[in-house]
Amino acid sequence: MAIATDPPRIGAAESAPRTRAPGRRRGNLGAWGAVAPLLIYSTVFLGLPTWALLYQSLRRTDPGSGATTFTTANFTQSWHGIYLTALWGSLRLSLLTAVISAVVGLVTAHAIAQSRGRVLKQAVQTASGVLANFGGIPLAFCFIAAAGTAGEATGLIRKVIPSFQLDTFTGLVLVYPYFLIPLMVLTTLPALEGLRGQWREAAQNLGGSTWDYWRHIGGPILLPTLLGGFVLCFGSAFSAYATAQALTSGTVPLITTRIASVISGNVLAGQENLGMAMGIDMILICGAMMAVYLPLRARSARWLDT
Repeated sequence: MAIATDPPRIGAAESAPRTRAPGRRRGNLGAWGAVAPLLIYSTVFLGLPTWALLYQSLRRTDPGSGATTFTTANFTQSWHGIYLTALWGSLRLSLLTAVISAVVGLVTAHAIAQSRGRVLKQAVQTASGVLANFGGIPLAFCFIAAAGTAGEATGLIRKVIPSFQLDTFTGLVLVYPYFLIPLMVLTTLPALEGLRGQWREAAQNLGGSTWDYWRHIGGPILLPTLLGGFVLCFGSAFSAYATAQALTSGTVPLITTRIASVISGNVLAGQENLGMAMGIDMILICGAMMAVYLPLRARSARWLDT
């Protein structure tokens, strides 16, 4: 006796036309609406000033005729002479202080992440947030008042570096990490806390040592964050002006103090926009650093954000 059955409906769902749900469209509009204020802010306060800077850097006025023309002479001059020396001075200072701050900040953040004291973590994060923004003239005054030219701290440093002075390149290397190390701690501490204990246990169960864990698991995951902290420290040191100006009075050649000198009128006639060209040079250098960091950050985000 045959049993009647319904015909199969396997292809019914596939043959139906696919339409996008209205909720998805509303979700996309909501996402764009959420980021719209940030896009508007970036355009008005970052995009337009950068465009104005680029426009002025390509203009030059002839002191004799008064005619203004578009030229790359400002950029060419910014890569020679005292301006190139100032650019190299800023690069050296930024790289050196960023490396020092990255190493010390990483060790400090790792020690805090391994600590079980909740109050200690909160205190360090609060102090780091305050000290990372403590710079400029107040920081320079604190070091001048605390160390000065004949203080005990200066005397101890001179036993190692006899020619040490606060108003020299070495003095800036000592002062800049004061606000860069807390910045590195704030950047790397969340990533260190995001490392899961299961990953270390799995490595140990497979016969891996502590070195193997950091080399093959922890290190690659943390590398983009560490590089991001280094880039952030580099950018902060590279763009710092008030601290260096207050400590050295412009005697140490730096790109920021040189730009301030040009903008204040300490330049030959017809070269008023030379400072704009040096500003574009700084933007290009920081942009190149970010171009290295962003792809690595996207690669490790899927591990730390899950």
